[in-house]
Amino acid sequence: MNTQSVKITNCDPSALGLFGLAMVTLVASFQKLGITEGVSMIVPWAIFLGSFAQLFACINDSKRNNIFGTTAFGAYAMFWFAIAFSWMIQLGVFGPEMAAQVDPKHLGVAYLGYLIFTLFMTIGAAETHKVLFIIFILIDFLFIGLTFDSFGIAKEQMHLLAGVSELGVSLFSFYGAAACVLNAHFGRIFLPVGKPLKIFKK
Repeated sequence: MNTQSVKITNCDPSALGLFGLAMVTLVASFQKLGITEGVSMIVPWAIFLGSFAQLFACINDSKRNNIFGTTAFGAYAMFWFAIAFSWMIQLGVFGPEMAAQVDPKHLGVAYLGYLIFTLFMTIGAAETHKVLFIIFILIDFLFIGLTFDSFGIAKEQMHLLAGVSELGVSLFSFYGAAACVLNAHFGRIFLPVGKPLKIFKK
């Protein structure tokens, strides 16, 4: 009996994951900066772009044995699912009883947890490329702003820090997504992303 091996190759899903991150942070940052109002119209973008697009990237990075991409995209996908449901609770979607028991400090604790996660992921991002490293640094500042804002510490300044950082995350994520697509599509460096820092991994 003859046996035949079939190798299935998946393309890099990072472009879609970064685009999802870019879109949801663009919409959310405009709200934080006072350009738009309310969170009800952010919920769909949080679910479909922030969550499902990054979850798709997570699953496909797992097939490529990329532990960093799997963990990063998966964790932030779940973050946006949780945030979308938190906003829906605040808006009374699940009833006035749940909305009445909302304590913003609960979100502050969650933001603190994600800050811890993002800090050690930033170390890993340093050994990918400089654009991704910058994105993670900006996410660090985003979670610092969100955490302090939720706990009522320097609310105005921290809210502004979160909004500016989130807009930065969006812009660099758009660039990262474009570089991922166009560099692979053209088979050359069309948009440079910078080399790894080579501090932790030789």
